[in-house]
Amino acid sequence: MAVPEIIPVAYEPDCRTSTIGRFSDGQFLASITYAFPDGFEMGRGWEEHKRLFVAVHTFDHDGHHQDSDIWCAGTWAEQMMRPRDEHSVVARAEARLAAVLAGLAEREYCDIAIRPFQVTVDGVVFGLIAECHADDADGEEDWAELYPDRLGFSAPWNGEYDT
Repeated sequence: MAVPEIIPVAYEPDCRTSTIGRFSDGQFLASITYAFPDGFEMGRGWEEHKRLFVAVHTFDHDGHHQDSDIWCAGTWAEQMMRPRDEHSVVARAEARLAAVLAGLAEREYCDIAIRPFQVTVDGVVFGLIAECHADDADGEEDWAELYPDRLGFSAPWNGEYDT
């Protein structure tokens, strides 16, 4: 089944889609996620290349991408040096996410429906990208992947995701 023009994303509290919803100007999709630059190959020193990002994407009421606030909190190597510290990479990311979300007027957490989009920041691809996954799809896009979070959406297009 082809990727729909507008893709539903279900709000799931305490799960990977717990920071999505609507606000006065439209919709938002936010997350904290580690990512490597596109094309990175694992090897010695990988800890310096694995970075923790805060991504807050905003959309209009019809699901068109409006803006992306993407911020790097630090690297895996930095996090391992201070894993439980109040100034750790994870703590900085959580504080940044809370601050950005607090700035969204009339914010409510709920299901959203957005159109595919893509942006690249610091060599890392962010977005909801239509892809072809099924062997029998004859090249037709049948899957939408949220990058770099690696959440996959597919038929029956009810907003639920696969990891």
